[in-house]
Amino acid sequence: MTLVSILLAVLLLAILIVVHELGHFTAARLMKIDVSEFSVGFGPKLLGWKSKKYETTFAVRAIPLGGYCAFYGEDDTKGITKDDPRAFPNHNIWKRLFTILMGPVMNFVLAFVVAVGFYWIGGINTATGVDPYVSEVTAAGPARSAGLAAGDVIEEINGVNMLDGTVETLTGTIAAWKEGDKPLQMKVRRGEETLELSMTPVWDESEGKMRVGILVGGIYRIENRPTDFVGAVRESAELCWTASGAILNSLKDLVTKGEGLDQTSGPVGIISLVSSEVKAGGLSAFVQLLVLISINLGLMNLLPIPGLDGSRLVFGLIELVRRRPVPPEKEAMVHLVGMVFLFGVMIFFTFRDVTRLFG
Repeated sequence: MTLVSILLAVLLLAILIVVHELGHFTAARLMKIDVSEFSVGFGPKLLGWKSKKYETTFAVRAIPLGGYCAFYGEDDTKGITKDDPRAFPNHNIWKRLFTILMGPVMNFVLAFVVAVGFYWIGGINTATGVDPYVSEVTAAGPARSAGLAAGDVIEEINGVNMLDGTVETLTGTIAAWKEGDKPLQMKVRRGEETLELSMTPVWDESEGKMRVGILVGGIYRIENRPTDFVGAVRESAELCWTASGAILNSLKDLVTKGEGLDQTSGPVGIISLVSSEVKAGGLSAFVQLLVLISINLGLMNLLPIPGLDGSRLVFGLIELVRRRPVPPEKEAMVHLVGMVFLFGVMIFFTFRDVTRLFG
């Protein structure tokens, strides 16, 4: 990681936070709902100014773990503002639902708009094939004995080209070997060097096929083609839809099976991941991560967890069904407990991320 890549990672998170909270803020302005504070970050205030026209405090705070758009009278656990018409719970339910929903919606809009611009300007990368290579050589086996090494590219076997844009030709040729056949004569590229190796496959009972003791990886052949605006919109919609489905499936597996918990990260882990990817992939990696994380942030905020937008939407829907609101003080207490829980989870993941970085 370099300083520039770390700063770009922090910038990415800042963009996502600002856009999300700006969705709430803009919707509140349209609905004539008072906003007490618009903050990026939590904790001690680093920068701050107050709008004289709207009496809104804008702040940048020290802990970059998120942000918030605080509405007047929101989460009033003591009921001090319950009779004040300006208080958030006293506004029309549809106005409140719209204001809450616009935070996650803006994350989806950001992802889609950025993706459209990315494809429209930079074109669409399409995989036209894959070049197989040896990703790993097992400790014992014909490949190890013959001198094959990780990173080698098997160009030919018995004079047949293996680089035809598929992995299946290579794996199928090895698996098709039968007892009595001649040893496989391989033409192997190792860097700038070309080697001639010979090996005889062996039967693998667990796999039920012939093997030489290698794991095969593949490098995609990428072709960039320009596209018009309509094509960019179509590609962006497909990307956002596919990414959303993948995120929801991962979330389902996390909740039902506990899968992926060891790979879950907080802000420190995300910054580390983004900075590493940006260092390796440049602007393209930055844009793609912005799109994916923005979608992820939007979906996560729609979960019915107290303290998140999804929980506030649930309370709003309950109000619509019951035709009367849950007492604001009780709702505020639920959100307060939820925020404490979320901060605890965030601290846990942050501690684990830091431990991994320096462990």
